[in-house]
Amino acid sequence: MSCFVGGICLDDGFSGEFIGACLDKLTGVQENKNLNTQNMNNDTNSLSIIATPIGNLEDISYRAVSVLKECDIIICENPKHSLKLLNKLGIKKKLYALHDYNEEKIIVQIGSLLQNKNCVLISDAGSPLISDPGYNLVQHCIKNEIRLTSIPGPSSIISSLQLSGLPLSEFIFLGFVPKSKHKLEELIKNLSQERRTSVFFVSNHKLLIFIDILEKLIPERSIAICKELTKINEFVFRGIPSKVKNDIMQKKENLKGEFVAVVDGQIRKNQEFEDIELYKKELKKLATKFSLTDIVEIVHKFTKINKNKIYKWLLDLKKK
Repeated sequence: MSCFVGGICLDDGFSGEFIGACLDKLTGVQENKNLNTQNMNNDTNSLSIIATPIGNLEDISYRAVSVLKECDIIICENPKHSLKLLNKLGIKKKLYALHDYNEEKIIVQIGSLLQNKNCVLISDAGSPLISDPGYNLVQHCIKNEIRLTSIPGPSSIISSLQLSGLPLSEFIFLGFVPKSKHKLEELIKNLSQERRTSVFFVSNHKLLIFIDILEKLIPERSIAICKELTKINEFVFRGIPSKVKNDIMQKKENLKGEFVAVVDGQIRKNQEFEDIELYKKELKKLATKFSLTDIVEIVHKFTKINKNKIYKWLLDLKKK
């Protein structure tokens, strides 16, 4: 005869100690859940900022589901869109739409609710406030000493960086690319000196224009175009702009969906060699063993610094 604990079948072969440990574990989980629910109910004026799936609804966290079930009201970007997730989770709550055009009005409307209710803020996808409304709402809560908490989860920014294959030690997020072609060109010109990896949101009708400008202004820079992250048609195009554009143009379907672009930073190998004061001793040592021409070739090979610049440094050192 089999014993079932928490939906897990424990055959007669398992020891009593093992079954007892399972029961203790399950009891502890339930106690923690009850404690979390009790703590939330005690916070009668809170706003939980919850990240929601960016494509795959199964990416929602247990904690997010728990808070959504226990909250009093949900503030969302688009109720129709949010209902897809909430209906799947079997959650029915009062929804308030919050977007760029009504944020101040909604804050006034729900101001009293924020004072004595557990509220939740979600966006259509991903983390609220990141290129989404909610900034003024958060400021209102801070000014009125309403408790704020963040429940992390899916992020297209982080996912795109992870899949890009580009350096991640430093990066910047620059939001949606400008609508104006002129402003977009100015932005890309600035990237020519940017050493950090950059992340952008790009609409499908702007994608080829964006890549064309990259190809024109920083043609050798590596990029990654992430399409439909976490969805069935997820794909990442990698390479220099000309290659990526060619790959995307192979199929019309490649231009459909949502895109995140990742652009590599300006690469300077062994950048520290550009500080002549810091490395003059090393260069002087080389000068005792090699000719100026040989030193220039050696340093250029490993640093890619302009040969004329290296030669000038060496001449300056020789004069001192």
